[in-house]
Amino acid sequence: MFEKLKTYKNNPQVKQFTSQLNDVRAVGLLIFLVVVLLISWSGAKVIQTNYTLQKQISTLRQENQVQELQNNNLKLQNDYFNTDQYLELSARQNFGLGRAGETEVLIPPSVALQHAPPLKEEKRATPTSKQPFYQRNFEAWVNFFLHRPVSQE
Repeated sequence: MFEKLKTYKNNPQVKQFTSQLNDVRAVGLLIFLVVVLLISWSGAKVIQTNYTLQKQISTLRQENQVQELQNNNLKLQNDYFNTDQYLELSARQNFGLGRAGETEVLIPPSVALQHAPPLKEEKRATPTSKQPFYQRNFEAWVNFFLHRPVSQE
């Protein structure tokens, strides 16, 4: 075992490497490289931290703007509630009041329905087709992309 160490120690490449480590310039260069790497790593971490903080600031500013818009909307709504127009409309709807000189005409529902247009019956989407759901869904998408009119069943 000691013989292997002696042959390793006598190897010319090992001697050259150890002589370079004993040189002050090589050690200084190695220390300089380590310091540069540490400074670069620290700078990269600072940049990453600044980026995340800027993202947080941006989201908070956007949330703040949304809250300001909501506050302005509520202020406008409150201003509307204080207008005479809203008070008159509210009095008409809730209390059945009107302006001076207006008369209210009550029409029985039977008379009103005679002169009203007939109500359209809503067709409910009932799966009357014998096709499975996935096939009807696929055909609906094909009709959508090919701009075909939808057939009412």
